[in-house]
Amino acid sequence: MLTTSSPQAGPSRVLGTVDAVAIGAGAMLGAGVFSVFAPAAEGAGAWLPVAILIAGLVAYCNAVSCARLAARHPESGGAYVYGRERLGDLWGYLAGWSFVVGKLASCAAMALTFAAYVLPGWERPVAAAAVVAMTAMGYRGVRRSTAVVKVLLAAVLAVLAGVVVAMLASGRLAAVAEVDGLGPWPGSFGVLGAAGMVFFAFAGYARVATLGGEVRDPATTIPRAIALSLGGVLLIYLVVGTGTLIVLGRERLINSTAPLVDVVRVAGLDWAAPVVAAGAAVACLGALITLLMGVTRTTAAMAADGHLPRVLARLGGRHGVPVYAEALIAAIVVGLVLFTDLAGAISFSAFGVLVYYAIANASALRLGPDEPRPPLPVPLGGLVGCVVLACSLPLGAVAVGAAVLAVGAALWWVRDRLSARAGE
Repeated sequence: MLTTSSPQAGPSRVLGTVDAVAIGAGAMLGAGVFSVFAPAAEGAGAWLPVAILIAGLVAYCNAVSCARLAARHPESGGAYVYGRERLGDLWGYLAGWSFVVGKLASCAAMALTFAAYVLPGWERPVAAAAVVAMTAMGYRGVRRSTAVVKVLLAAVLAVLAGVVVAMLASGRLAAVAEVDGLGPWPGSFGVLGAAGMVFFAFAGYARVATLGGEVRDPATTIPRAIALSLGGVLLIYLVVGTGTLIVLGRERLINSTAPLVDVVRVAGLDWAAPVVAAGAAVACLGALITLLMGVTRTTAAMAADGHLPRVLARLGGRHGVPVYAEALIAAIVVGLVLFTDLAGAISFSAFGVLVYYAIANASALRLGPDEPRPPLPVPLGGLVGCVVLACSLPLGAVAVGAAVLAVGAALWWVRDRLSARAGE
């Protein structure tokens, strides 16, 4: 979550490596694993595993860059702070702007995924109801503790393990050739665009990079937790994504709204379909409420800084939450789920988050030799990777994303000019 406020007291260093790995994996294993492989397979086809590997590599570079920046800038704020301190106020603002708009689309994607698994055919109204319900819970100050994260992670892992067993039971994993072999090379944009979409499923890994004040021996624990959580999740995505592609085949996969439910049905395990749907619902709702709270508080923090209307920073209610920001965020996400589809929401979310991490990597390149600077290939590879993946996404998402960025830059320019005149 982005915020410019500093904690009043230093947090206790109570988290060990297992806790940090669980937080990182829990942040990544959400709606993405249940939804992203269908739109990604449309572009990559049988080359989907390559797209997953590319997305994982870019995510790793981003996480390392963010960890080094967090060590130098321990205040909360992520790339909002890093860009401001290292590149200038505009870049910090654009990082925050990209985070907000990207995560708004993520909220819509998670709500739509929840609805697709729970009540297919009624995705839009069910998704809108889920957004309203989770916003109401956020209004009451609901937070996920580390223990809850571990419980949710265990539930999702159990469901995914069951899906893998169903894949093996289907007998189709031995017939890899049925997925058109590797098929023709879908072109760089096909694979890289799919990698950009899969990157959406990795969103959340940077949570590990910002735990410096909460873990024991952060210099050792954080790099280890990043490697273990990202490596573990990458392996899970490779197994589940590749298995889903093989069991369903490309055409059925890209037309599926609930791919993992379809996998167990193809395996003849119809009784397991409700269990998989319930696991997907739990993962999506857990991620949705966390994201809604994060975006809301980011919006409130930017409003408090004057980057957005200050009314959005006002706190209200018994729990002291930014009620105006919550209402606005909920209204926007409901609008998105009513008027966009899952693939569009994933693509736009990926664009915004990739821009955010591109700014983070550019900031890491500005670290001096006497600072915790990562090896040059890491931030450079992360920056290039983010830009390339963002530009390889579906043209509509790139065009809309660029337009939204331009609007954000224009708002910053107007504010800057008004502030300059007020200071004269």
